[in-house]
Amino acid sequence: MKIYALRQCDTCRRALKEIRATGHEPDVVDVRADGVPPADLSEMIEALGDGLVNRRSTTWRGLTEAERAEPPEVLLARHPTLMKRPVIRTGEGWHLGRSPEVRTHVLG
Repeated sequence: MKIYALRQCDTCRRALKEIRATGHEPDVVDVRADGVPPADLSEMIEALGDGLVNRRSTTWRGLTEAERAEPPEVLLARHPTLMKRPVIRTGEGWHLGRSPEVRTHVLG
């Protein structure tokens, strides 16, 4: 299991705590400090679509209209904090956030 998160993100920290409490020790990728490998980013976008971009974030509000019109792969490569988090990769695929459905898939 791999989780793409931000160290300062409360939601990500809660997700990690829940995952670890079930006995898993995921590989953690800090999207700001470590970046997201281009191949992983492409897979995320293919699986999760345009919903991967957090249009309610402070970073989004600071973008120009021209930047907002760029494709998700360009936006997220340039501004990794625009990614909705956490993004979790399991053997079953990609999962976004901490919804009950994601918890069921990830935690069992």
